[in-house]
This record gives sequence, structure tokens and C-alpha cells, in this order.
Amino acid sequence: MKELGYPPGPESVWRAYLQLFRDPLEFAARMAREYGDLVHLQSGSRHDYLINHPDLIKSVLLAGEEEMWRSFPRPMKRVMGQGLLTSQGEFHRRQRNLIRPSFHHQHMPVFGSVITRHSLRLAEEWKDHQQVDIFAAMLRLSMGVVSEALFGGDISGVADEITGLMQALVEMTRKTPLPFLGELAAKLRLPRARRYEKARARMNAIIYRMIEERRREPGEGSDLLSSLLRLQHPEDGSPGITDEQVRDEAITIFMAGHETVASALAWTWYLLAQHPESEERLHRELQSVLGGRTPTAADLPGLTYTGMVLSESMRLYPPVWLMVRRPVKDYALDGYIAPANSYLHVSQYVMHRDARYFPNPERFDPDRWTAAGVAARPKFCYFPFGAGSRKCVGEGLAWLEGILVLATLAQHWSPRLVPGHRVEPHPLVTLRPKYGILMTLHCRADKPHIQTATA
Repeated sequence: MKELGYPPGPESVWRAYLQLFRDPLEFAARMAREYGDLVHLQSGSRHDYLINHPDLIKSVLLAGEEEMWRSFPRPMKRVMGQGLLTSQGEFHRRQRNLIRPSFHHQHMPVFGSVITRHSLRLAEEWKDHQQVDIFAAMLRLSMGVVSEALFGGDISGVADEITGLMQALVEMTRKTPLPFLGELAAKLRLPRARRYEKARARMNAIIYRMIEERRREPGEGSDLLSSLLRLQHPEDGSPGITDEQVRDEAITIFMAGHETVASALAWTWYLLAQHPESEERLHRELQSVLGGRTPTAADLPGLTYTGMVLSESMRLYPPVWLMVRRPVKDYALDGYIAPANSYLHVSQYVMHRDARYFPNPERFDPDRWTAAGVAARPKFCYFPFGAGSRKCVGEGLAWLEGILVLATLAQHWSPRLVPGHRVEPHPLVTLRPKYGILMTLHCRADKPHIQTATA
């Protein structure tokens, strides 16, 4: 065991940090190419490690909270409070146990009907040769699904406003080159900080109104909001969770639950438009399995290739592109000792494009996701939803939504990228398209008849 010394890394640390801020994706990929499975950067007492091997990633992500805590940007904490993504320790375990039943597989048929209803409504609204930002369209669609499936309400009247507010909040999660600059901007009330405070206040008002309305008429709903508000302390029957805690979980689910799926779907439409042979194969499966009818949750096992397309899309453009952990005490890493409170960076974007596990990694190839192909690779070379105790609690719902939206809309429309439109990944809290994805809609000649989009 090497108790002294560190893994290789760039000599000019400050130049490296500046490059990291300017282009995090390229910087991380280049560090992995140049320095291998474990890369080290040090600035004063701060140690950063970029981990690029499945065995090391497994060790970090499966470590218990007595060994490893999750790290996140300070702006994310300001946005999400003590929600499921940002909370730690016993409080996190308690919240996760409270929320997990809302994502149980028994709810999937109901969730599926919500997803397809919103998808059909969008399919009916679209017009032939209309130009749309497919990312914005998927954001709005996913927002409606999350609102109804998890919060039991229809936000159609404020959907556009909420989507806009969420985008303003997401922008605040972008890291500054030095951590104290974000705090300084907030104290000085700079325009960016003022925009954030305005968006946060308005989003809070909307969520607290939802909470107040539900407390007045609690009902017996199985949605997440109803379940949280029904909790009581066993001693005196007082509310078991404060409105502030409900707010934190609501905004976390809104942000994580709609942003990640929308991002995955937007990149999937983009990739299918670039690869018509894969799109045609997708349509053959849809015709064979569905025969023109609307899919349901029960169809997922038969929509094999549709799932493979989504898997490959999330390989190239993982919605969550980076996770960070901090060891509670000195932690062994590949023969080195990472000091306590180091920053251990694990990048889905980097690992998903590692040629050792994905030959010709820049190529879009859904056939990588046959059962044999998956079995031949180490598990932790692909982890779009994380792993261990911090694995995404809504993974099952995310897969359901992604596949059903794709299967529903693809039967009606074939989007094509507008010539000359610039498409570039933008790594914020999720990997979103920086300039959107402007596409022209083409109505399919064999599209099925929409019987209802509102039932």
C-alpha cells in the first residue's frame, strides 16, 4: 500500500482547474486518456481524484455512508434544501424509506397510463413540418407526467411557468471556477443571483400552495405528496414531516424527475434522426409489438429494441454525467491512500465512452445492449442511474417513461434536425443540449389514429 505519493495528474493544477471550468466534459475525457484509471489534482489541502475503472468505481459507489458521503455543488444545496439528492446520513435513509413506496412496481400500470395520455396529447398538438425545440418539448411533457404521477395534480395552467422556473434554478447549479465565487455573487446580489432568488421564491410559492391545498383535502391518494402529508408522529398524531421538508422533496423530484428523463429523450430523438437505419428498426418493432395501438406498462418486456435505443442514448449522453463522493476517513484506492474529505469524481460520460468496454465508442449502436453484450462487460462501466445506497429511487419510473414516450410519439412523428442548428452538450446538473435541439416534425404516413388524448 502506497501511503505516500499520489497518482499521476497534470503539473499545472490551476491551468487544469480553469480547463475544467471551461469544458468539463473534454477535460475529464482528456485526463482519463492521458493519465489512466486514477488521476490526481491538488490545490493546497484539497485533493481531487478522477476515477476511470469499473472496479474502483464499484468500490466508491458501493461504500457505505460510514465510509463515503455524497458531495454536491453548494448551489444545488441552495436549490434543493434537504431533499433526497442532497441529504445525508440517517436523515437521508429515513427520507428514502418514506419515498420509495411511491415508486413501487405496483404503481407502474397507473404511471404508464399517465405517461401515454400526456404523450398522446402532445402527439395530437404537433403539426406536420412544425419546428420545435425537442428538448423543451420533452421538458414540458415530463413535467406534466411528474406532476400528475407523483403529485397527483394537473399543472397545465402553470406548466410553462414551472418549466421556466426550473431552468433558472438548474442554471444556478453550474459550478464556479472557485467555490467562494458563488457565495460572493449571492451576497453582492448580482443579476444572476437576483434571478435565482426570484425564481426560487416563485417556485416555493407554487409548491407551498400545492401543499396547502392538499392538507385541506388530504384524500386517500397514493401519489408521493399525499403519502408524505399523511405521515404522523406516533406519539401525538402531529404531522410527521414539515412543510419545508415536503417542499425540499417536491422540488428535488421536480428537478431530478423531469430533467433527467427529458434530457435522455431529447438526445434519443437527436440520435435516431442521425441514424435512420436504427429508427426504421425501431418502427418495425413498434409495429410488430403494438400494431398501431398505444403502449402500456405491460408492453415493456416486448419493446426490447426500444429499450436498447434508450440505453445507447444514455451511454453517449448520460443525463447525470458526474457524481462526487467524499471519504469520511483515509480511503484506499488502487494502491494509494486518498485523504479523508478528498473529492472522488466518477464520470458516467467518461466511462460510457471508454473504448475498452465500448469499441468505437463514439458510434451509436443499440446492438451493444443485447443480453450477451451486457453480460460480457463489467457492470460498473455503465451506470446512468448510479449505484448503491444513493442509486436513483425513481429508476424504474424513468425507464417506463422513456420507453413509453418513445414508443408512443415515434408511431406518429419522425423529427429531423434543422440543418445548420448547433447541437452541443452542456454539463449542468444534467447533460442538457446547450442550444436546445431544433427539429422539424414529419408526420408518419402509417401513424395510428388517436382515439383520445385526454381521457
